[in-house]
Amino acid sequence: MKKYIDVPQYTTLNNIQENSFTFSATQYKTFNIKNKNKLKVKDFLSRDLIRKDLGIEIGSESYVDHSDYYFMKTAALQEDSNLIDINKESMQPIIPKNFVKMELKKGDVLISKDSNVGEIAILEKDYPNIMLCGGIYRLPIKEHKYYLLAFMKNDIFRQQIDFLVPRGSTIRHGKTKFLECFIPIPNYNKEETIKYVELLMQAIIDKEIIIREKHKKILEEIEKELKNNQLDNTFKYESPKINNIIKHQRLDTSLYSKEFEYNNFIVKNYKYGYVSLTDRGYRGIRGTSLENNFIKSRIDSDEYIEGFYELIIPTNISEFGYVKKSSYIGTPVELKTIKKGDIIFGGEGFGKGRTFVVCEDVKNIATNYHGIRIINANNDIIDSIFIRCFLAYWREKGMIDRIGVGGSGGHCAPSYFHLIVTPKFPDNEKNNIVKLYYNNIKYNSDDLNLSNFLENDHKYNLNAGIYELDRSIKKMKKQLNKVIEKIANDEEVLIDFKEL
Repeated sequence: MKKYIDVPQYTTLNNIQENSFTFSATQYKTFNIKNKNKLKVKDFLSRDLIRKDLGIEIGSESYVDHSDYYFMKTAALQEDSNLIDINKESMQPIIPKNFVKMELKKGDVLISKDSNVGEIAILEKDYPNIMLCGGIYRLPIKEHKYYLLAFMKNDIFRQQIDFLVPRGSTIRHGKTKFLECFIPIPNYNKEETIKYVELLMQAIIDKEIIIREKHKKILEEIEKELKNNQLDNTFKYESPKINNIIKHQRLDTSLYSKEFEYNNFIVKNYKYGYVSLTDRGYRGIRGTSLENNFIKSRIDSDEYIEGFYELIIPTNISEFGYVKKSSYIGTPVELKTIKKGDIIFGGEGFGKGRTFVVCEDVKNIATNYHGIRIINANNDIIDSIFIRCFLAYWREKGMIDRIGVGGSGGHCAPSYFHLIVTPKFPDNEKNNIVKLYYNNIKYNSDDLNLSNFLENDHKYNLNAGIYELDRSIKKMKKQLNKVIEKIANDEEVLIDFKEL
């Protein structure tokens, strides 16, 4: 990772006086890049921030289990996404009478001033039924929104935040210090370079939006196919009998709940039939334990090193089916590796039930003990992808949680996979769902320029699956980071789309 912050080896009495006699080491760090043509974040705003730009705290007495109105917490703004992360931790249902109308609009840029200070996101649509908490500002940006956003999602901004707002406290409070962070401006071909940065950022955001749309479409298509093709049987719930309990030999589950029974009924009543995950030819194998007492020796890295294993762990798998980031580990112990067609399944904890399919030939990739490698004995990549999509649907329905056992969110081990029933969709319907996840199309970067890039990129997005879209995002982020580094180093940027 490029370092943009200078840490002095010593300071002077004059510096101490200028910093109000503070002895905090962070107060003497400085932001240092070659490019001296810089603006502050506040220079991109149309006006000074006012109280109305900040969210409002309403108190936990407003919280309810279900509502059409929501209170957005700072957890909705995450480092790995440019969009807000909507889940039960980040969006709290509240009573309607305490809802404060904020008219959140498509294109609004939000930033956290507390807790995960400096995390930023852009709204992909209007959210009339969501209000902001008191830790989030909505920024009134006047121009070059995507240029500013690109830099604020980069280490060049995050490193400044880390020394302006020290991490020492239990909860970080940044106030409006983020406004003082510097954003470098290109000195060569200024207008074209800014446009290039903005186009790359817009393209990345567009792909993130379409990934979510395709994920939603996968869930909708599975549900539609199941419910439109039911046999004439009628669901009737009955309390569990002693024979059921003896059969499962479990009391600590929701296997006997009405919701579990109903969802299972929908699959078992599907007119084209069903089969359990294990009878379909799938088996689960846990990854290698990476604890020091097992592998004895290990070296961790955020970047690839020759001979290291790439780690794909459940907590780094998105709910939409792609890997948000990888880490790397060097160890003399031979780890269990992942092959093409394998499904990586989160067995417990935060990543429980999250899934990813390896759609290409890979080498030296492993997962940890919490990551379960689901192997398809039939070596059918199409069926593996379909099963991954169905598992995502099952997770959305809460079925993975209901099958799991134990505290702290429980675990869904391979020994419970026989409880997962899967529908036998016709090939054409299965293929339609699979293509939403993986369509194996190549990105054509020939003849792309500043004028036609977004239009052609969007056409690719409509046909690509989630897997390809994620790969494309990673390439664009890599290119964008190179461009940002060149601007910071006061170097001329070559406008080029060939690496995408």
